Amino acid sequence: MREHYELLGISEYATDEEITARYEQLRDRCKEDRWLEGEAGNEAARMLTKIEIAYKEIMTARKECNKNTEGKTSYEEISELLKAEKIEEAQAKLDAFNERNAEWHYLQAVVYHKKNWTNDSKKQLEIAIQLDPDNLKYRSAYGKMNAKNEYQQQSANSKEDKQQTYNPYANGAPLDEEPQMGGGNVCSDCISCCYTTLCINCLFNCCCGCR
Repeated sequence: MREHYELLGISEYATDEEITARYEQLRDRCKEDRWLEGEAGNEAARMLTKIEIAYKEIMTARKECNKNTEGKTSYEEISELLKAEKIEEAQAKLDAFNERNAEWHYLQAVVYHKKNWTNDSKKQLEIAIQLDPDNLKYRSAYGKMNAKNEYQQQSANSKEDKQQTYNPYANGAPLDEEPQMGGGNVCSDCISCCYTTLCINCLFNCCCGCR
């Protein structure tokens, strides 16, 4: 199969769209050159046949690779594994992919999110959006993740400010004495944080299937 990729002059990690574009470019060139006189025309005709075969076998192999015995795509299978919290199995299947398109990076983002690797998850979502800018699922997940991160940062800064301005034990109060709660702000912050986290978890759990 590597020879077919080399014939088309494209990487094995290229997307289906990139392979098709390259194939069409070479095909059109060969179709034009085959009318040249002498050996140049004959060579172009032979090359046309070769690239037709290479393209067909590459795309057939990719379709076979992305289907399991139940007829589900690999992305659908990985999505089900993630919903079942079988994270390592999902990661193993992702690692086996040669083609890493937008959906692959989205599912990798889901894996990282479930591992609480926020920065890595964000980077994978950014790649998915770059590859498929119009995908609302990717953009929605990215927006909710940014909102969660911003809230957590603001909450951390707020707690740091409160610690600097108020210490319930600064005047020698015993360590086993409970400080007074003020205004219910801490509880409110917790509810908001939990709600934001729930939103992004629901998005990943419900929308990590194939488009």
